[in-house]
Amino acid sequence: QVQLVESGGGLVQAGGSLRLSCVASGRSSSYYDMGWFRQAPGKEREFVAAGSWNGYSTYYSTYYADSVKGRFTISGDNAKNTLYLQMNSLNAEDTAVYYCAASRARLNPTVVRTQSAYVYWGQGTQITVSS
Repeated sequence: QVQLVESGGGLVQAGGSLRLSCVASGRSSSYYDMGWFRQAPGKEREFVAAGSWNGYSTYYSTYYADSVKGRFTISGDNAKNTLYLQMNSLNAEDTAVYYCAASRARLNPTVVRTQSAYVYWGQGTQITVSS
């Protein structure tokens, strides 16, 4: 069983930055692609970013929602089984609970933005951006 634990959330002023971390425990061969989703109050959970690793190096492909492209950066450290989300130029619309997710198999790029493609989920971490 794979467990995902997010950290790094909190309160930040508009224009500020935060970095989220997601540590994956369990068999590293049990998951492949990982991503970040978020859910704002009263809204459905939405895709934020995803990364595809080949499992043997730091090479990866990355995908972003249009709303965060150029402001957020997803990265990973295979040695630490950790996924990161660097968030810059935050605004009030970024306020949400952020979830880390992992897939059980390598994802086709056409589905990396789809929640149902991910099997493992973290408990979420709150980001609040004050204006």
